[in-house]
Amino acid sequence: MSNQYQRFEEILAAAKPDFEKFYDKEVNAAGGRVRKHLQELSKLCKEVRNDVTAVKNARLEAKAAK
Repeated sequence: MSNQYQRFEEILAAAKPDFEKFYDKEVNAAGGRVRKHLQELSKLCKEVRNDVTAVKNARLEAKAAK
């Protein structure tokens, strides 16, 4: 769990300067980098969702086998 959450935090930390440049300093080039960070977050979220489902199903199967 901590590895996935740590990756989530790393992406957010890397995105913060680009968010500030795009929204506060109006640097349009930073918009592309913001979108890239968001795409990484989207991929990570999908991976975590799939992992949560797999763990949940494994727990249910283990409980049913008892």
